[in-house]
Amino acid sequence: MNQQSTIKDQQSIRPSSRGSDILRVLQTKRETKAFYNRIAKVYDLLAEHSEQPMREVALKMLAPAPGERLLEIGFGTGHVLVELAKAVGSTGQVFGIDLSEKMLAQARELLERENLTDRVTLDCGDAADLPYPSDSLDGVFMCFTLELFDTPEIPRVLAQCHRVLRPGGRIVAAAVSKRVEHGLVLRAFEWTHRHFPNLLDCRPIYARRALEAAGFVIEDSRVESMWVPVEIVRGRKSTRCRESAESGGTAQLVGPCLQGGAPRPGKIRPILRQAQEGRYAWACHPRASG
Repeated sequence: MNQQSTIKDQQSIRPSSRGSDILRVLQTKRETKAFYNRIAKVYDLLAEHSEQPMREVALKMLAPAPGERLLEIGFGTGHVLVELAKAVGSTGQVFGIDLSEKMLAQARELLERENLTDRVTLDCGDAADLPYPSDSLDGVFMCFTLELFDTPEIPRVLAQCHRVLRPGGRIVAAAVSKRVEHGLVLRAFEWTHRHFPNLLDCRPIYARRALEAAGFVIEDSRVESMWVPVEIVRGRKSTRCRESAESGGTAQLVGPCLQGGAPRPGKIRPILRQAQEGRYAWACHPRASG
């Protein structure tokens, strides 16, 4: 982990002890989809100036490499897809999923102009149910996307990310953050979301805390300043998941049904099925000797 970033985290970040202070998402998926379909053609005019610097920091943290298989969730108008496709080269492959058909159309036009369509596969869908095989990707990237999901959905989305990543694969998420006390600006942001969700559909979240809860090993975490604080986090899926499976070790499920302790024997099979569907993350443990 970057020691300087860790020290900065410890000095400047004030994590809340309550998860309940995260606001809920008030719009339905259908309303969210319709909203982004309406603004797809003007989205860059509305957001590119502020989002682009944060995107560059997050992409540098991801460090895409030639030959990799990478996924962007919530690709919007496609700027990151272009950068990822250039980075993975002709031997790599990029996948993208977005809820909005009109955003997908904008992204496809950009990829066509850049002659990169052969390296990118686009899907219109929900990241709470990713259409990719387990252990198939080297990296997952999200920028200003995780905070669009309602609070109960965030663990499921991250469990899906954990599922599709290979052991040792990495995830980078950039999100508007509650980890820094940001005074009037952050309170105004949340007030607007609460009272005008059709105008401001996202809200600040605890990105690092969410990735840790999903079973990712945090390697880097920092808070950058936009006009609101932005948390950028890199986590990695432990290679112990593969080692544990190969050596006959055990895998402990992390999910809401297990918060009170181990499940009863009759509940194990349904939980395992739900884990395979991506509803729970895995915390892997090597087989105990002796």
